[in-house]
Amino acid sequence: MSTAIAAPVIDRRVVDLVHLQRLCNIWRMKGDRIVFTNGCFDILHRGHVEYLQEAAALGDRLVIGVNSDASVRRQGKGPERPLNDEQSRAKVLAALRLVDAVIIFDEDTPLDLIKAITPDVLAKGGDWTEDRIVGADVVKAAGGEARSLKLVEGFSTTSLVERIRRG
Repeated sequence: MSTAIAAPVIDRRVVDLVHLQRLCNIWRMKGDRIVFTNGCFDILHRGHVEYLQEAAALGDRLVIGVNSDASVRRQGKGPERPLNDEQSRAKVLAALRLVDAVIIFDEDTPLDLIKAITPDVLAKGGDWTEDRIVGADVVKAAGGEARSLKLVEGFSTTSLVERIRRG
């Protein structure tokens, strides 16, 4: 039995902004419809998966913006959050077959990122009404659409963490 530790596999779908902009340009030249969503995705669960499946179905390419660890902490989700670090959360999302690219952003909102890639569809969970979706005006002005997708009842990271704590 070997005691060597394997080097981490670099996932080509976890990208920086320059790489993401290049990918979006290539996809647009091919006529692909780009869908963007964002979130913490701290503990991936059924609610996330169904939401991402619905978002992916709105286009040809799914791009996910993941809040950095510092950004999650600033959202006031609790002193222990995030439970998983930003690289781990991005890697888990990138492993999903329906995800084409993942980018970590440090700002409080993804507005600058949305402006930089101008997706065709901006999707958020149903707890966000369309008029509250950050960047919806930018996407709509470019001819795209903003969509508020349904939530899966009883599935949220906060409720999952509380159930784990209660045992």
